[in-house]
Amino acid sequence: MKIALFTNEFPPNIYGGAGVHIDFLSKELAKLGDVEVRCFGNQNEHTSTMNVLGIQSSLTKMEDATNPHIKMFQNLSKNVEMSQHTIQADVIHCHTWYTHLAGIFSRELLQVPLILTTHSLETHRPWKVEQLGNGYFLSRWIEHKAYNTADGVIAVSEQMKTDVVEAYGIKPEKVTVIHNGIDPEFYKPTFDNQLLEEYGINPNIPFVLFVGRITRQKGISQLISAAKYFSKNCQIVLCAGAPDTPEIAKETEELIADLKSQRDGVILISEMLPREKVKVLYSHARVFACPSLYEPFGIINLEALSCETPVVGSAVGGIPEIIQEGKTGYLIPLESISRTDFNPKNPEAFQKNFAEKINQLIADENLAKTMGKAGRERVLEIFSWESIAKKTFNYYQEVITRFEKEKA
Repeated sequence: MKIALFTNEFPPNIYGGAGVHIDFLSKELAKLGDVEVRCFGNQNEHTSTMNVLGIQSSLTKMEDATNPHIKMFQNLSKNVEMSQHTIQADVIHCHTWYTHLAGIFSRELLQVPLILTTHSLETHRPWKVEQLGNGYFLSRWIEHKAYNTADGVIAVSEQMKTDVVEAYGIKPEKVTVIHNGIDPEFYKPTFDNQLLEEYGINPNIPFVLFVGRITRQKGISQLISAAKYFSKNCQIVLCAGAPDTPEIAKETEELIADLKSQRDGVILISEMLPREKVKVLYSHARVFACPSLYEPFGIINLEALSCETPVVGSAVGGIPEIIQEGKTGYLIPLESISRTDFNPKNPEAFQKNFAEKINQLIADENLAKTMGKAGRERVLEIFSWESIAKKTFNYYQEVITRFEKEKA
């Protein structure tokens, strides 16, 4: 089987969970079939079972401060060239709206089925208008058309299946659930005090860890506000980079500065660290914090659990399918999100509840260790990439068979 994977992110250009997903999935799929990766960037790699071609369109270097839509035009141009460079495939598998147009083009040109993975839904992320301007409305339109064209849909959680069916009127039988995965041989307890000291973290004081992009959906502003209620006997390590906009970057900087004025032990690592370093941070952390306001799955929680670190997370999206309440961490109820400021409608209650569970784990090292070990056991049992790739490959075969019957 020749599998065409279309993605914005691919190594070395990874900044979110979708990129991590496609990195590991592509390697495992390459053991089952021939994989053709088309991505945004200048990659150009070839092996016996996987070819990776990065796309840099003729508009890539074009900058025009007077044209607020230039980034959208760049994306659209890359979609045309992505499809142009895909001359043969048995199935097309797209990841995120950035490549959906290329998927539609190639589906029609090659007359093969199109499958989409729901890493997120644009219609549920209205704050992206800050990042894309009116381009957001075009990205939402593209996504809508793609889901109503696709021959199969992979949801990364049961909640995402419900969301995509409700948002775009997809028939439930057209959607299958295949969770994100983890490489437990890579993400395992790994310790290095020297790395902690390099970033100003005291190895002798427990710390709360956040890892994520500076974006509305990750809830970093809620975590910083909740940190005002954290025990003074802990450090707060914010591994946060790749802000969506200069405005949210400035807003976050001000919140962190205010927090630092109120307490010691606040450490900001304002870059997206390589996963070799991140797994050390996961392993040393007493607890991992995931205060997301929107999270279709939450692969970072798997990474933390695989390193035997318990997680306190928002009870949204796919997170409740990862964290077992009271066994591998805690789930914090999150009331509906305000569409005007993208915050919980009762932010103070959320922040205090979040801090209460964080403080329990800061105060009880044995409890944290017990939960951490239970978390890794759960990851090993359910979330390996090998099994996920096999489920994905089997789904390809199912969709191809159905597509051929319908075409006949």
